[in-house]
Amino acid sequence: MDFTDLTRRHHRELHVHCYRMLGSYEAAEDHVQEVFLRAWRARDSFESRSSTRTWLYRIATNACLDTLRRSTPRPQPYPDHLLDGHPGPEAVAVGRETISLAFLAAIQLLPPRQRAALILRDVLDWSAREVADLLDTTVTAANSALQRARGTLRARWPAGRGDWAPAEAPDATQRNLLERYIAAHERADPAALVALLREDVRLTIEPEVGEWTGRAAVAGALHEGMTTPGAWRMLPTSANRQPAVAGYVRAAGDTVFRPFVLSVLSPGRDGDLAAMDVFHVPALFPAFGLPPGLT
Repeated sequence: MDFTDLTRRHHRELHVHCYRMLGSYEAAEDHVQEVFLRAWRARDSFESRSSTRTWLYRIATNACLDTLRRSTPRPQPYPDHLLDGHPGPEAVAVGRETISLAFLAAIQLLPPRQRAALILRDVLDWSAREVADLLDTTVTAANSALQRARGTLRARWPAGRGDWAPAEAPDATQRNLLERYIAAHERADPAALVALLREDVRLTIEPEVGEWTGRAAVAGALHEGMTTPGAWRMLPTSANRQPAVAGYVRAAGDTVFRPFVLSVLSPGRDGDLAAMDVFHVPALFPAFGLPPGLT
């Protein structure tokens, strides 16, 4: 078994699988390394009764379940450029609607084994028998976990995947929205930012700063958080198949704008903002190919 070839062929899809299970890019980084370490240690016990890919998914899923029994990683966005150009099975693994922040936020509410069953069946299209074997349970129990998970998602999104899927590609309206969002921050103009918001807009700030729903509540949070003109610089990027912005802040007395937040945006159907998910993750900027500072 050539482990260099294994890593090359399966690293990215296993990374995305761990990300779905855990909701955290950095946790996925740690876990995919753990997957190959466990695989290396167990290489002599692999008897080829399943494909190498199935064997690695078993290791990855169990590694994530082990972590979720102890703690819940903090949510983080996923760089779009790492989702591109995957043929074959990996193309399924990075499907647009099942990497969106809305979908990820919902499945993080599921108990870990339900989450695993849903991802394996409805995202990766595994059979009930394959899921049961991976989870070391019966087909009946695996199907029961899947049905409970589907019921939870159906209650949240009666229309199905269409409710959480991002648009296929940014159009002119979305690009204009992004430009106005950046300009409002760089001018420190909260009124211009509030003008972009849908009436039922949602704002979340991670880790664990807060969540606000409705234009009035979100406007109050934005007014409080915006600083003087010149304190912000923004760069457009993309995450989880959604438009995103990297926010840099220049502190008083500093000459450089430092990495501060990544904001993932959910455009509404009328050229407005339906949701903003803001993550204070300066350490994640290199994974997005972003510069370490701006002058």
